[in-house]
Amino acid sequence: MILEQIYTGCLAQGAYYVESNGEAIVIDPLREVQPYLDRAAKDGATIKYVLETHFHADFVSGHIDLAKASGATIVFGPNAKTDFDCHVATDGEILEVGALKIKVLHTPGHTMESTTYLLIDENGKEHAIFSGDTLFIGDVGRPDLAVKSDVTQEDLASHLYDSLRNKIMTLPDDVLVYPAHGAGSACGKNMSKETFDTLGNQKANNYALRADMTRDEFIKEVTDGLTQPPAYFPKNVMMNKMGYDAISDVLERGTQALSPAAFEAAANETGALILDTRKPEVFVKGFIPNSIFIGIDGGFAPWVGTLVPDIKQNILLVTDPGREEEVVTRLARVGYDHTLGYIEGGFEAWVADNREVDTIESISAETFEKRLAANNELDVIDVRKEGEYLSEHLEVARNLPLDFINDNLASFKKDAPQYLHCAGGYRSTIAASILKARGWDNLVNIEGGFAALKLTQVKCTDYVCPSTLK
Repeated sequence: MILEQIYTGCLAQGAYYVESNGEAIVIDPLREVQPYLDRAAKDGATIKYVLETHFHADFVSGHIDLAKASGATIVFGPNAKTDFDCHVATDGEILEVGALKIKVLHTPGHTMESTTYLLIDENGKEHAIFSGDTLFIGDVGRPDLAVKSDVTQEDLASHLYDSLRNKIMTLPDDVLVYPAHGAGSACGKNMSKETFDTLGNQKANNYALRADMTRDEFIKEVTDGLTQPPAYFPKNVMMNKMGYDAISDVLERGTQALSPAAFEAAANETGALILDTRKPEVFVKGFIPNSIFIGIDGGFAPWVGTLVPDIKQNILLVTDPGREEEVVTRLARVGYDHTLGYIEGGFEAWVADNREVDTIESISAETFEKRLAANNELDVIDVRKEGEYLSEHLEVARNLPLDFINDNLASFKKDAPQYLHCAGGYRSTIAASILKARGWDNLVNIEGGFAALKLTQVKCTDYVCPSTLK
């Protein structure tokens, strides 16, 4: 038996490849399917099934393309309804893969079709569960994403309570738990950075698996503190249910090289969003006017999904040369399939063509400290999440999280400089670019963010800075 976890950090997502005696399965695959095909070819194996634990909200799965390319059967759990051919399994059904068996455990709660797949090895031993978003390491799936008019988040949480206790906690303690996500995913509240564990450890350490926990206690704890899910989640669910363009077509369309003149014409003619994916410290020094910065080396895809409301938005790219296909692929992972091309030669080609360039003022934490000492009424905006802000923040700062910037534009002033910071500089650069594109001119980005500010004399609340003056 071969079992591999294929983990993608930017989405905090785990896909799985399992092979036995020339037959393989892939569980919760990403949109780009060639790596799975290559892996099976390396083993001389045929992909028999593509197993989906549920209709994913945070990424577009590769089940349709992988099934077409390999001849595999797509499998969903009970209650799943799709616009494409698939096998809707029954609770307790056994799927055979080489010398292995996969038992279907219907575990509704995160969504009503959510299913856990129990791997039984060649010796008949219950070896591992692929728990999707039902059970994470240290957490469980949030129960608010599949709410309908007749199904509340409390109803879903109650289903999840039963699923965990009746289907998962009854399994042996040495069963391995392989979830669909880890720390950083918006599909749970407080997941561990570990990407797998034993079920016994989870029974001992996961708050949601306490043996003495009542149903009411469970419902209260799993629904407490849930933040608003990103706007693109329901759109990804619909793509996963109804289908989508082949990834090959998306890549062909999105990786067209455009001259500066053609790039500008395409922007004007289509109303495309110009998305700049370079490093933040490079972007602020010069960019195409009205560009939005979301760097490829940060939490790229989730931030695009959070901040670009229309999943069908036309997009033009400014990337570091050589990274164009990577960017188009990562956009497609969250359903942004309408990239029209990129500027050939990158931003340098735009500059060489003597076209207009914009900048954002960016200052060091030390320079900010001096300005604040001269004027303690500076308008300082912390764009980190509320929890980060409440944990520790500058006394002078107000909190306007980047996640909700499109809803809170009226809270940003235009008649005075706005000093923006986040934890390290990535999110504040995103915020500054969005504001700049919408007419805010007095923007100052603080380099290094709160991490750098803590090393200065600037006073903090709920945190004693190392060099705070008494």
